Amino acid sequence: MTVFERLDASLVLADEERMLVDSVRDFARNEIAPRAQAYDRNAEFPWENVRAINTLGLNQMFVPEAYGGAPLSYAAYLVCVREISQACASTGIIWATNFHGMKPLIDYGNEEQKQRLLPRIAQGGLGALAITEPSAGSDATGMKTRFTPQGDAIVVDGGKTFITNGDCADLILLFGKWSGIDDPKGAISALVVEKGTPGLTVVGTEQKMGHRASSTATLAFDGMRVARENLLLGPGDGLKILFGSLNKSRPSVAAHALGIARAAWQDAVDYINERRQSGRTIIEFQGIQFLLADLATDLAQCEAWLWHVARLVESGAADFGIEASMLKMRASDLAMRIATEAVQLHGGYGYCSEYRVERLMRDAKITQIWEGTNQVHRQLIGRSFIKRGKS
Repeated sequence: MTVFERLDASLVLADEERMLVDSVRDFARNEIAPRAQAYDRNAEFPWENVRAINTLGLNQMFVPEAYGGAPLSYAAYLVCVREISQACASTGIIWATNFHGMKPLIDYGNEEQKQRLLPRIAQGGLGALAITEPSAGSDATGMKTRFTPQGDAIVVDGGKTFITNGDCADLILLFGKWSGIDDPKGAISALVVEKGTPGLTVVGTEQKMGHRASSTATLAFDGMRVARENLLLGPGDGLKILFGSLNKSRPSVAAHALGIARAAWQDAVDYINERRQSGRTIIEFQGIQFLLADLATDLAQCEAWLWHVARLVESGAADFGIEASMLKMRASDLAMRIATEAVQLHGGYGYCSEYRVERLMRDAKITQIWEGTNQVHRQLIGRSFIKRGKS
């Protein structure tokens, strides 16, 4: 066994969870991976992969049983994110976004909301999380989307950009500011928007460097009327919901990045074991071995931290935001580093789309940007060590 196989084997999972993970791994390698290049080249949404994921019932694993789910552990979910993303990063983020968008509904929704909305996700519906605006990225408090109460409805005006699954989602968790509350943080509120709501317009989708098969939409809201019963908690409770959702989605983004990293690592190791230069395989050169030692050590340690954070979530820990930031930052930086080195180790072939590492390098880059840029995470981590009472 390799060091990574031993690391995976050490992860504590229930028997049914390990069986599911094994089936997802086989499915990802045999069904999703062979289609990934074509979906990327054509920038085509991978509906075939989504339907296959639904056949496995994977949306059910994070939905409570009372609402049509078959919940498994957070660690099992993260392994599945990594395995699907290793096969196709676009498909991985499409599926993971269901969790990112709908976990706040599970955590903060009332019983009526969960009974009415969650079965759609458990049955295979797509979710989306709408936070970012053209003038409000890392600083979500700058959002301008406005929620105005009118009787039993909330009228929404504004727009969102860079919304994964935004054009095809069945349910969108939307953040905006409640009119009449002047505090930019205290005004943030959250509601669930259902597909087909009048006033919701898909302005367009982005043509991206990577994750080309995953749709990234710009949305506009022009007098969109949403039933007040779709408001999570109360007006002004959105910031608490936002922070709670990001702390649980950032480890998921890290698992996604580590799937890309593992794919790049494996492709690089396979290639340099076969490719010969100056009468030797490339892996026999000492400088290459030193590079592999550094990358393998960093990858193993990062994955070990992933499982540490998963245990914190499963234990019900309330304060793990810094650990989640450390994980997201390091995993995404490492994905970009390993993918870049994999291209380099392939030489000129690594620059050609015939080889997967070219796509992996493009896919890796966004992981350093979304769910908070890594510069923001470094700031969050660094300032957490400021002693109270000090300026």
